Amino acid sequence: MKDAIGPALAGAGLSLTGIRKSYGPVPVLHGLDLDVRPGELMTLLGPSGSGKTTLLKVIAGFEQLGAGRVALGGAEITQLRAAKRDIGMVFQNYALFPHMTVRGNVAFPLEMRRLARSEIARRVEAALALVNLADFGERLPRQLSGGQQQRVALARAVVFEPQLLLLDEPFGALDRKLRETMQLEVRSLQRRLGITTIFITHDQDEALIMSDRIAVMNAGRIEQLGAPTEVYERPATAFVAGFLGESNLYPGVVLADGRLHLDNGLHLPARTALPVGTRIGAMIRPERVTEAASGDSVLEGRVIEAVYLGVAWKYRLALPGGTEILLRTRRSEAIVEVGDTMRVRLAAADVHVMQLD
Repeated sequence: MKDAIGPALAGAGLSLTGIRKSYGPVPVLHGLDLDVRPGELMTLLGPSGSGKTTLLKVIAGFEQLGAGRVALGGAEITQLRAAKRDIGMVFQNYALFPHMTVRGNVAFPLEMRRLARSEIARRVEAALALVNLADFGERLPRQLSGGQQQRVALARAVVFEPQLLLLDEPFGALDRKLRETMQLEVRSLQRRLGITTIFITHDQDEALIMSDRIAVMNAGRIEQLGAPTEVYERPATAFVAGFLGESNLYPGVVLADGRLHLDNGLHLPARTALPVGTRIGAMIRPERVTEAASGDSVLEGRVIEAVYLGVAWKYRLALPGGTEILLRTRRSEAIVEVGDTMRVRLAAADVHVMQLD
């Protein structure tokens, strides 16, 4: 597409500084700062009401700021109208014009920019070829599948070579198999174009698959920003640990020698350099908990839940004293059943310690 449509879609960096937004007396974004690197795919991940969609609208120019600054490619665009921001966008419902053909939908943003007809035709054909819809130009949106409609929306969003692409939960209306296919297709396309992209989702797996970096949002703030491996393996807060995948998280306090004293009396093989008396959370992911016959840090509990997940089994154990621990193990048969006793082992390298508020 770089050669076919025009100059390379060299992604521009996006800088957000002190972003504040309220709806009446209700604050939605609280002085948020964020820098998106040129050419990267940044995911805004969070539950409903976390502020991620409002932030996307602020970037796109659909919402006015209460305070703050938006800069794209080094130029401030805070006061620019949405149509002047050089930003492409794909909505969850695709927002295709039902009376226009596929070719007409993709051509629309070029026509609004008053490009020559020959240039419009060249770019539209290149964009449709890019999303594997070269033979669908004369069809109407209603004659396409959901995945095909999404490809049209994507072609329309990039055909005018924007500096930034915004994707607002674009896979939400697709079934699981098609959603997984489109995730890989869009990620591949984004890498080929090198276009800076912000992707919104509340789906944790989707964020891990798609992203260069993930910004986990909660109540109008960014709780953690980092690579997928970082936010999953080393969550900064209890919210991130709980929202991004399943976790075993136990509160406690730091003792004089750096050891951890957990509130439930559980002893985990971990130490920390945090000051004495610091309230901490000790986290271990379920897939890091392993079955064991004997050894250090072996815990024994009763199975109170056994769930088959296809590629693994998930067990919930009740330990003496009432503490529960969750584990995942890859096996083809349910060797352990509800009511059985199971012994598990925890390794120090698999325990992540975070400071609690």
